[in-house]
Amino acid sequence: MPRAFVREVPDSFVEALTMGDRPVLDVARAREQHAAYRQMLLDAGYELTVIPADENCPDCPFIEDTAVVLDGFAIITRPGAEERRPETGPVAESLAELMPVHHITEPGTVDGGDVMRVGKDVFIGRSARTNDAGIAQFAEIASQYGFRVIAAPVAKVLHLKSGVVPLDDETLLIATDCTDPATFVGYRLIEKPPSEKSGSALRLHDGRIVVTANSPMTIGTLQGAGYDVSWTDTTEFQKADGGLTCLSLLFD
Repeated sequence: MPRAFVREVPDSFVEALTMGDRPVLDVARAREQHAAYRQMLLDAGYELTVIPADENCPDCPFIEDTAVVLDGFAIITRPGAEERRPETGPVAESLAELMPVHHITEPGTVDGGDVMRVGKDVFIGRSARTNDAGIAQFAEIASQYGFRVIAAPVAKVLHLKSGVVPLDDETLLIATDCTDPATFVGYRLIEKPPSEKSGSALRLHDGRIVVTANSPMTIGTLQGAGYDVSWTDTTEFQKADGGLTCLSLLFD
């Protein structure tokens, strides 16, 4: 059975880190959207693990940044924002009950939002949150399990997966001004409509694609390309630079 880890929304979410000026975040609305997101995963057949919120960690709902789960093992990250590093502990403990875990260590930094797995390729964004030392450590660990790690540039967005996400093992949805399309040679690229840059997509285990509800052009593009598309509202998380992948760890 596929599994999903999520983390609840704290009252302190109003203080979540953002690239620009701090937005006004509605915690009650964020919790409603998070509940709908969790129900979506349950309806899709995921076994759900919900980790309690930590009021000392405003960004803790963005659980993707704390770990990367590949084939039967996990890599616990070392987030680039120092104040986010305490978020990894509870996630690491929960994952360690299920599989071997490895850790990114100083001076390396990696945010999980910069790590995109497509088949046996793992693209890692070189961003403000993920450095070369972190990429090198990740590559050393992942290569032992047969993965190929490729560094990718990141521009104008916080994380790599804010600019590109997999739709299947051959196709990527990409914002071409946020990363270099030449990095993804061999893959079919579907360009994200420029006006919906803050929108995002998430591939579920059954091949369905979930898109942010405020991205109608993206929804239409993917439906036109033959994908089974649904949508969910995550506007409060988008205000804090969060995408659909940020809110869960999905694995088999």
